[in-house]
Amino acid sequence: MATSSSIPPASLPAADTRTVLLNQVSWGAIFAGAVTALVTQVILNMVGVGVGLSSVGPVAADNPAASTLSLSAGVWFVASGVVASLVGGFIAGRLSGKPVTGAAGLHGLVSWAVTTLVVLYLLTSAAGGLIGGAFSGVTSTLGGAGSLVGGTVQTAAQAAAPSLSKISNPLDGIEQSVRNQAAGQDPQAAKDAAVAAIRALFTGDPAQKAQAETRAADALAKAQGIPVDQAKTQIQDYRKQYEETVATAKQKAEAAAVAAKSAATQGAFYGALALILGALAGFLGGRFGAPKLHTLADGYAARRA
Repeated sequence: MATSSSIPPASLPAADTRTVLLNQVSWGAIFAGAVTALVTQVILNMVGVGVGLSSVGPVAADNPAASTLSLSAGVWFVASGVVASLVGGFIAGRLSGKPVTGAAGLHGLVSWAVTTLVVLYLLTSAAGGLIGGAFSGVTSTLGGAGSLVGGTVQTAAQAAAPSLSKISNPLDGIEQSVRNQAAGQDPQAAKDAAVAAIRALFTGDPAQKAQAETRAADALAKAQGIPVDQAKTQIQDYRKQYEETVATAKQKAEAAAVAAKSAATQGAFYGALALILGALAGFLGGRFGAPKLHTLADGYAARRA
């Protein structure tokens, strides 16, 4: 015995067809939404470039700090991405022809996903050309705030800590001192021999430290024309200078690593948050753009007339 809520068998095919149509993906609408979002983001980012450049004057003292410009560029990029996702999602939802807000919202979400993949490709490949330059224009012009996840992490880490490659070699100052003190007193070969002996002393096998120190003292005494005892005292000063420089370089490297790790962590979280906000904006834009049933009926009737 059939209940009052049962669907008549004759109406099952129509109900199934309607369900399929309402949940069918409209890739044309998604593509249109993605293109609209990309163009919108290009326009907003170019506006950001103009605003940023207008705040930079010829006098450096009157200009905003680099950190301020970088932060402003990052905030503008994220905001423009959210707005572009909202606009693209709205277009995708409206053109999908789905009066169900959930289906239209999903079209907006997929449109955002396509837009994000295109932006990532343009920012990470040389094939982006003019469009990729437009997207990265804000960050490159205003100090490199970064974009999306990968760019944000990399730029934040570089801005927060000095490059380890810039830490000076602890032997550079010692070698320069040896060459300066020996200048004009002995041939170049003697100075080179003294430098090589001192380098071997500090970087060679610790087990042969005594022999290396003796050879370094002899070479230094010959290069500078001083007694061996005085050369040994000078080498002890060089040793102290070397150890202090190494300790300082180690502290700088540790501080740089900690700062880079902290900046990369923050950049990853901020980038993820920006992507989540963009996805939400795309979905809500699709829901807002979902056409009404009466609008579809009126349009269908107009085409039939």
